[in-house]
Amino acid sequence: MSIDMGRPSTAGHGPSKEEPPDTGAPKPAAGDRHRLTALQGLSALSLDAMASVAYGPESIVLVLAAAGAYGMGFTLPVTLAIAALLAVLVASYRQVIAAFPDGGGSYAVARKHLGRRTSLVAAGSLILDYVLNVAVSVTAGVAALTSAFPQLYGERVWICLAVLVLVTAVNLRGVVDSAKAFLVPTALFVGSILAMIAVGLFRDGPVSTASADGHASALGEGATAVGALLLLKAFAAGCSALTGVEAVANAVPSFRAPAARRAQRTEVALGVLLGVMLIGLSVLIGRFHLQPVEGVTVLAQLADASFGHNIAFYVVQFATMVLLALAANTSFGGLPVLMSLLARDNYLPHVFALKADRQVHRHGVLALAAVSAALLAFSGGDTNTLVPLFAIGVFVGFTICQVGMVRHWYEQRPARWRAKAALNALGALLTGVSAVVVTATKFTEGAWLIVLALPLLVLGFERIHRSYARIGARLELGRIPQPPRQEHSVVVVPVSGLSKLTCRALSAARSLGEEVLAVTVTHPAPEDRKAAEALRRDWELWNPGVELIEIEAPTRSLGRPVSAYVGELARSHPGAQVTVLIPETEPARLWERLLQNQRGAVVAHAVRRDTDAVICRLRFRVTP
Repeated sequence: MSIDMGRPSTAGHGPSKEEPPDTGAPKPAAGDRHRLTALQGLSALSLDAMASVAYGPESIVLVLAAAGAYGMGFTLPVTLAIAALLAVLVASYRQVIAAFPDGGGSYAVARKHLGRRTSLVAAGSLILDYVLNVAVSVTAGVAALTSAFPQLYGERVWICLAVLVLVTAVNLRGVVDSAKAFLVPTALFVGSILAMIAVGLFRDGPVSTASADGHASALGEGATAVGALLLLKAFAAGCSALTGVEAVANAVPSFRAPAARRAQRTEVALGVLLGVMLIGLSVLIGRFHLQPVEGVTVLAQLADASFGHNIAFYVVQFATMVLLALAANTSFGGLPVLMSLLARDNYLPHVFALKADRQVHRHGVLALAAVSAALLAFSGGDTNTLVPLFAIGVFVGFTICQVGMVRHWYEQRPARWRAKAALNALGALLTGVSAVVVTATKFTEGAWLIVLALPLLVLGFERIHRSYARIGARLELGRIPQPPRQEHSVVVVPVSGLSKLTCRALSAARSLGEEVLAVTVTHPAPEDRKAAEALRRDWELWNPGVELIEIEAPTRSLGRPVSAYVGELARSHPGAQVTVLIPETEPARLWERLLQNQRGAVVAHAVRRDTDAVICRLRFRVTP
C-alpha cells in the first residue's frame, strides 16, 4: 500500500543537476520515444490555434458588418493588428520556453516574478480556458457535421460525447500517439487553407457563390464612419484566433531533448502558419467583397469563391470539421502538464503529478474529459451556449505572462533587455485591453460565469495548499526525525472459522508481534451461539497457542464490535503498537472474487475509521 506523504516526486519535470550541460545535440533517452518532435508537437499542441482560423476571421467580419460595407473594409487592418499581436506573443513565449523549460507557461512566469496569488489566477484562467476549449471545439466540429447531415442534429450530444471519448482514448496512449494520429488531419487542413489562399489570390472574382445563395445577408446599413469602440470589439473578437498559442510553452516537458529548443521551433512554426492563414483569409475577404450571411460560414464562402462548388470545396469543409473536433487535443496536451506543476506545488491533489509508462498524466487527462463531458451535456451540444465563455481565460493568462516577462527582463537585465521588456509591455497592454473588452461585451451573455468561477478556483487552490501545509506540519516534513524505537506490539486477528488461512494468518501475526490475540464476533441468536460453541471446541482441540477472545455483539454488525475492541485494547496498552491482521481469500478469477463475503473490507473500514491501529490484509491466493 502506497501512502502519499509530502510533496510528490518531481522526476520528469526537467533535467537533473547531475546531467551534462545541453550542447544542442539530441541526446538519446529511454523515454524519448514517448516524447514529441517539433513536427509532432505542431500536430499535438497547435490544433486549437490552427482550427481558430475557421472562426477568427468570421468573428471580425460579424462585428464589422454592423457598419456595412464601409466597416468591412477594416477587416484587413484589424487582422494585421492581430497578426502583430501574434508576433509579439510568439516572440514572448519563445523566451518563456527558454526561461522556464519545466513548462507551466504563464503560471510558471507569474509564480517566479509576480507572486503566489497572481500565479494562481494565471493557472485558474488557463484551466478554465482549456476545459472550455475542449467543449467548444467538439461542439463546433459536430455542428459542421450536423450542418452537412441535418438528420443527425437530434443526436448531437451523443456524437459530441463519442468524439470526446475518442480523443481521450488516444491521449491515454500517450502524447506521441495522439500527435501521430492527428498529424494527417492537421496537414490536410493547413494544406487546404494555404491552397485556397494561393488559388484565390489569382482570381479576379469569386468562382462561385452557390453556398451563400438563398441565405439572408448579415450586413448592416451603410455607414460612412467606424467608431473606435467597434474596432476594439472587432479586434477583441478576432483575438479568439490566438487561443492555443500558449499551449506549447505549457507542455515543454513533453518534447524530446533538447526540449526547449524543439518547443521553440514548434512555437515559431505555429506563429508563422497561423499568421499567414489569418492574413491570407482576410485578403481574400476584401478581394471577393465577401458579405456575411446567415447559416453559412465565412470559410465556406471563401472556399466556394476560390475553388468553386466542387470536390475541393467539400475537402475544405471536411478538413475543417475534423480539425475543429480534434482541436480539443491541445487541451489534453497542455492542461495535464499544468496540473502536474500545480500538484507539485501542493495546489492540486498529488495524484495529478503521477505519470504512466507512456509519459501520460493519466489522472489529468481523465479529469479534463469528465469536466468537459459535463459541459457538453449541460450545453446540449450547442456551440453558441459555450462561445461567450471562451477566450476570456486565455487573455488573462496572456496578460499576466507578459507582465511577468517585463519583470523578468528588469531583474535579469541581459543584452537588449529594454527592447525585450518594451515588446512584452506592448503585448501586455494589447492583451489586457482585449481581456477587458471581451469580458465587458460578453458579460451578460455568460461571461459572468468565468468572472465568478475564476476566484472560486483560486480559493480552491488555496484551500488545498493550506491542507497540505497542515499535513506537512503534523508530519514534520523537512526536519530530521527522532531515531526509530521498538515498541511492544499486539496483533489482533479476526477469525470466523478454522482453515489453512487461519493457520497462515496466525503464523504471520506471530512474526509481526510479541502478543497475538484471535477475536471472533458472536451474536445472541441460537444458530449463532451453536456456531460459536463449535468454533470454541475446535479451537481448544487445535490449541494453536493463541487465545481466542469472543466479542459479543447485540446486533448483526461485524466491523463496529471489532473496532470497539481494538480501541479498548489500545487504551489498555499505552505505548504499544496495535496491529489488526485481516486474513482474506483471493481467487485467481475476477468473477470468483465477487463471490466472497467482503468481511475483510468491512472490518478494515471500521478499524481505519474508528482507531489508529495498523491494518494488514493477508491475501491467500487461490490458484486454479
